[in-house]
Amino acid sequence: MVSPNASALVSKSSSKEFPIDSGDLIAGVGRALAVIEAFNDEYGRMTVSQVAERTGIPRTAARRYLLNLCHFGYGDTDGKFYWLTPRVLRLGQGYLDGARLPRLVQPFIQRLAMSSGETVNVSVLDGHELVYVARSNSPRVVSIGFYAGARVPAHVVGPGPAILSTLSDVELKTWIAAHEFSTFNSNAVLTPKKFEKMVLHARKANYCISVGNLDQGLTGVAVPLRDRHGECKAALSMTLQSTIWNDALIVDKLLPLIIETSQVLRAVI
Repeated sequence: MVSPNASALVSKSSSKEFPIDSGDLIAGVGRALAVIEAFNDEYGRMTVSQVAERTGIPRTAARRYLLNLCHFGYGDTDGKFYWLTPRVLRLGQGYLDGARLPRLVQPFIQRLAMSSGETVNVSVLDGHELVYVARSNSPRVVSIGFYAGARVPAHVVGPGPAILSTLSDVELKTWIAAHEFSTFNSNAVLTPKKFEKMVLHARKANYCISVGNLDQGLTGVAVPLRDRHGECKAALSMTLQSTIWNDALIVDKLLPLIIETSQVLRAVI
């Protein structure tokens, strides 16, 4: 079972700019993608004016982009409101199907799931969001965790601090200063100071246990997933029921299995 809050999580995302010559730059491509990214749970159906406001694109241009999305099958409209169609999923599915990392880790996380009895995920950091790129088939009839392609703010799940713990102090402070610390559980309010403390603890321990930051009944455990050169490429994690797994049990029973798998993967990725 995916967390009931998973699809409603929205946070700002940013990515590194890839420098190209001005003559090769097609600004319209970036604007079209910005229009697509403007849609989310809260804004699933929008008018032209709403899209223009959310993207910063002039209203007349936003209308043209929306009409073109409809023309190519990526959007639809009733004449006033616009929305995305399932065809948009092809854009993300291409990464999940073709990227090297999800394909490489799948057999290893499946083995870990079978030995632990829990669902296993691999996720990567995309700006200020965690993107889950691989998930084991569930060893249970009902599983807990995130499906491949799910995006969540990096501060509310264990893989976020696990990956961020591999940054330098300067990089970490810059990331925290730019992050929006939205609260999804009133019992676990994360401030920038508390989050930094969590990340530094993860750096020292080489793992992160996150309790109730997303859902009061869920606990997450994650470790950085490094390549053979020691560079962090992703995080290996499990999402667990807090009523079954406390910190001591996780460290005793699950963490050795997770660390062993991460060490094996280090030679592969």
